Amino acid sequence: MELCAKKHPPEEERRVKANAREYNEKFQYASNCIKTSKYNMVTFLPINLFEQFQEVANTYFLFLLILQLIPQISSLSWFTTIVPLVLVLTITAVKDATDDYFRHKSDNQVNNRQSQVLINGILQQEQWMNVRVGDIIKLENNQFVAADLLLLSSSEPHGLCYIETAELDGETNMKVRQAIPLTSELSDTSKLAHFDGEVICEPPNNKLDKFSGTLYWKESKHPLSNQNMLLRGCVLRNTEWCFGLVIFAGPDTKLMQNSGRTKFKRTSIDRLMNTLVLWIFGFLVCMGVILAIGNSIWEYEVGACFQIYLPWDEAVDSAFFSGFLSFWSYIIILNTVVPISLYVSVEVIRLGHSYFINWDKKMYCAKRCTPAEARTTTLNEELGQVEYIFSDKTGTLTQNIMVFSKCSVNKRSYGDVLDVLGYKAELGEKTEPVDFSFNPLADPNFMFWDTGLLEAVKLGDPHVHEFFRLLSLCHTVMSEEKNPGELYYKAQSPDEGALVTAARNFGFVFRSRTPKTITVQELGRPVTYQLLAILDFNNVRKRMSVIVRNHEGQIRLYCKGADTILLERLHPGNQELYNVTTDHLNEYAGEGLRTLVLAYRDLEESYYASWAERLHRASMTSEGREERVARLYEEVENDMVLLGATAIEDKLQQGVPETIALLTLANIKIWVLTGDKQETAVNIGYSCKMLTDEMTEVFIITGHTVLEVRQELRKAREKMLDSSRSVGNGFAYPEKVSASKLTSVLEAVAGEYALVINGHSLAHALEADMELEFLETACACKAVICCRVTPLQKAQVVELVKKYKKAVTLAIGDGANDVSMIKTAHIGVGISGQEGIQAVLASDYSFSQFKFLQRLLLVHGRWSYLRMCKFLCYFFYKNFAFTMVHFWFGFFCGFSAQTVYDQYFITLYNIVYTSLPVLAMGVFDQDVPEHRSLEYPKLYEPGQLNLLFNKREFFICIAQGIYTSVFMFFIPYGVFSDNAHLADYQSFAVTVATSLVIVVSVQIGLDTGFWTAINHFFIWGSLAVYFAILFAMHSDGLFQLFPNQFRFVGNAQNTLAQPAVWLTIALTTVICIMPVVAFRFLKLDLKPELSDTVRYTQLVRKKQKTQHRCMGRVGRVGSRRSGYAFSHQEGFGELIMSGKNMRLSSLALSSFSGRPSTSWIETLRKKKSAGGDGSAASSPSGGGLDRTLKV
Repeated sequence: MELCAKKHPPEEERRVKANAREYNEKFQYASNCIKTSKYNMVTFLPINLFEQFQEVANTYFLFLLILQLIPQISSLSWFTTIVPLVLVLTITAVKDATDDYFRHKSDNQVNNRQSQVLINGILQQEQWMNVRVGDIIKLENNQFVAADLLLLSSSEPHGLCYIETAELDGETNMKVRQAIPLTSELSDTSKLAHFDGEVICEPPNNKLDKFSGTLYWKESKHPLSNQNMLLRGCVLRNTEWCFGLVIFAGPDTKLMQNSGRTKFKRTSIDRLMNTLVLWIFGFLVCMGVILAIGNSIWEYEVGACFQIYLPWDEAVDSAFFSGFLSFWSYIIILNTVVPISLYVSVEVIRLGHSYFINWDKKMYCAKRCTPAEARTTTLNEELGQVEYIFSDKTGTLTQNIMVFSKCSVNKRSYGDVLDVLGYKAELGEKTEPVDFSFNPLADPNFMFWDTGLLEAVKLGDPHVHEFFRLLSLCHTVMSEEKNPGELYYKAQSPDEGALVTAARNFGFVFRSRTPKTITVQELGRPVTYQLLAILDFNNVRKRMSVIVRNHEGQIRLYCKGADTILLERLHPGNQELYNVTTDHLNEYAGEGLRTLVLAYRDLEESYYASWAERLHRASMTSEGREERVARLYEEVENDMVLLGATAIEDKLQQGVPETIALLTLANIKIWVLTGDKQETAVNIGYSCKMLTDEMTEVFIITGHTVLEVRQELRKAREKMLDSSRSVGNGFAYPEKVSASKLTSVLEAVAGEYALVINGHSLAHALEADMELEFLETACACKAVICCRVTPLQKAQVVELVKKYKKAVTLAIGDGANDVSMIKTAHIGVGISGQEGIQAVLASDYSFSQFKFLQRLLLVHGRWSYLRMCKFLCYFFYKNFAFTMVHFWFGFFCGFSAQTVYDQYFITLYNIVYTSLPVLAMGVFDQDVPEHRSLEYPKLYEPGQLNLLFNKREFFICIAQGIYTSVFMFFIPYGVFSDNAHLADYQSFAVTVATSLVIVVSVQIGLDTGFWTAINHFFIWGSLAVYFAILFAMHSDGLFQLFPNQFRFVGNAQNTLAQPAVWLTIALTTVICIMPVVAFRFLKLDLKPELSDTVRYTQLVRKKQKTQHRCMGRVGRVGSRRSGYAFSHQEGFGELIMSGKNMRLSSLALSSFSGRPSTSWIETLRKKKSAGGDGSAASSPSGGGLDRTLKV
């Protein structure tokens, strides 16, 4: 990304003086002009060509073009290479130019926005690009913020203003910002014109939630924080106007600092193709050397005798030099083994696959009007090879819509439905919710089922009152009253909104706030509290507090936070309350509820005054400010009195258990990374069907030291190995296993295991000397759940698997804390949910519900992998069959670099004659229908094992191509040698070319598994186009127009009129195709793949349905039809409540639920895990696959 301003050395600090452009310009700060485009009219062509020729393939073909321009070695016209090269370069250039045009358009639109800038005491309209650091800007309601501003004043009392930060972090909830008291009175331009304060602050950075600086004005200094800043990209809401001082402009703004380039991801097939292309180039050089040596020998032995008739060129003075020139000539001729059209075709196919994902109606969420979106076109086939999925929980597995479910106050738990005898009862249809009609301000959508809590409020229970008072005061929610009595809460997290709404319904209604007060209506009586301090939430603290003074003058600190943090900070008194509340917390966590602990502390006036003074001094320091403030927060948040606990429910998204079960059957391992406590993590696993009662054991790692974690991991591995020894499985594991083979041995253990590990244990497990032990243990388990993890740990876990396992990873999440994980994985998927769009913006694919992941992988991913593999196999086959004919011909033409085909056929072969059929197969082909892909998840495994295109398959394709070329050349050559009527070179060329086009067309017909009208049109149409062009090039009309280019008038018509030619073509076709047909028939009969079996069962079912319909017509009045069911914030993770039964078809479950399987894929997987390189083993027609056919 280029920017308007020149790059300067990094700043150590920034000094900005208001209304002083000359002073600020000496620092050469960046202007507010943004330039994200790469080209202009002058630089487009040179820069774009330079970028394109950085691609190895383009440089290679440019090198070939240069060789073809040398007359001594060129046996082909230059246009055979320049036409496809220019076509590819043009297509890419047009695409780049279009993208850059839209970037220019976007830049101009942004840079030309108007803003009101205070210049010489007068507000003037200026374009954004002309705004400078140190300018004072006036913003009006619903306007975008032009640069990173220090808020000076606003139309709201106390210098408040409200902003929406959706463009920054995706959150649509409004946030409040406040000017410092000193500048909040600068409300008119005359006062602002005389404002000459200086800000010294941190240099430009990408931290959206942090800002540290100091304002010096009127011989005093005032600390500045993120709460005083308006960042570029925000929108001013519900505020008539405000003034701000520009601190960072243009590329220095935090928005632009966060718009760095995403790491380019390549698929495993891309990497393999690069290796194969190098091998092919080596093979090309070897063929060139062989033919060059042959040329030297021929010229020395034979050619020297014909110098009178076939003299050497002037530059050639020896047979050796003739061979040298012949080498380069053959490099040019044989270069079509790697045609440039390969790369273009791959991109076209990937683009088609991306559109299929975008157009899939079954991945469209009507509720949110959100379709699935492929945000990249380069990773589609890798979706068919995923082995590990790393999933966030908040909003990914769960709905992220919070409901206040239960609470614990003064040793009593509220929220359960009780029967007449006082025992817990199930929530049924006849259960009536609590009646909140006494409260005119209650939220009508709030539901609670335990009347005991409302009775405690009405009876004046002081503990319950204090409990809800805390919930109504300790938060950062903004209240808006659109109509009298209609409150609308704007919370920064769903959890906080649910808690404040609960307090509102039980009579403690949060009404409004100012920077210094909070007004609450307590049981109908308005009460205003003086707000002394807010100790805000962050990932490290995992709690927030407020310090307020009530109308009696009493100062009290209210705190809410994670149980692991708050329980350590309580006063040691009242151990019984502590024990009972802890039991309630464990009970709530076991039910899959999100928990918070509430506490308070009374503060003495003198202590608070001293503490507030120290806090003010700490906030004024420029160095170590955050650490000093954090220590003071720690000091005051101690010796608190426990009030109780809350439990919030966040239900699973629809279809999550079914999706996880289906993906597990496809041998995809799912790891859930959550911020919740251990009990909650285990409950998540059972709710999602990741953990089951049938599992052999669930290992829970909770060690607090390196030694404890290492011992627990080793015990888990020993139990797995001991269990396998006791089961037997036909062999015994050795007592001592080498480290290199430990993973493969563990992955072959009998039984199903799961691993749950805490965040503090994970921190030790990810250390360099233990990460392999952790990975070996985790990969041997069917499911892994990491709880209490940070965003950084999520990325570290993904990176660990990528580093040591040769497996494709996928990360899926919906929040900003998942971005690092999404970018680290091979494939990143963003859920467009409640937590904004940051995860979506960082992702490769996005949709709105987790259940769509099964279609993305098992349908689109599997099809994309299948299509790309079949495309590549066929492409290499047809080009080797085409090119190797030149090699064989070299032995019969004196190694003179004479081509078999005419130059027009060579040019059009890959562009016209064979391009569209293979594209149609690569875009539309499928082996089984989509519902069968979901019904038989084992069909996904060939992609994980990379069976459909690998080095072995590549050599098979090459061998088939060479075999075809042998008969393609020698059969016509033998026929023409014995036929005096067909002895000319051009007739031979027409026969070989026609045979080639027909053979490769028949071959793609055999390779196509799913025929559409497009396939038919492209295959037969390509043949028709070939004959039309062939006859046209040998017509009298073209000869008259271009007599030097089209000399062989009528040759094609005369050649193809000979019966012997058609017999030759037919014989060549049969000999080339029949071995392929025979091999595939025998393979289908003796060793069918799972997809073959599925197709066979599908045909059987169709025949049975046809027979039933016929029988119904003959003698039955009624018919019987088969029925088919188609089926927060940082630091906190949601707990998953309810699990749902599987809705897989009985066929899929009966076929694939059994762990022991004797299918050929399982055999290959075990061999691969054990380190063997052998290929397939036992026939799939036995063992587990027999059960597949017994429907």
